[in-house]
Amino acid sequence: MHHDDQELLHHEERGGLTERYFGLSTLKFFIAVSIVLVVGVYMGFIFFGDNSLSVLLELEEHQNYLSDDIERLKAENASLQKQYFELKELDADSQ
Repeated sequence: MHHDDQELLHHEERGGLTERYFGLSTLKFFIAVSIVLVVGVYMGFIFFGDNSLSVLLELEEHQNYLSDDIERLKAENASLQKQYFELKELDADSQ
């Protein structure tokens, strides 16, 4: 058994740093790290970029603001039209 332990220890010493700590060859480790970085950057663009979720939410909020403003302006317009026609009717009665 002592011989097997030495062989195992010798085998572990031959492996690289990434193989000892992560169980992957150096090439596979760098490929995995690259994939994680690319996916991380992509997710960052999805959440914080020009076409991101935060921009979408801001645009939806602005759309709601504009819709509310349209409704307010329609009500104001109707009130002003009512006043206009009342004044026009009063003006027609006085002539």
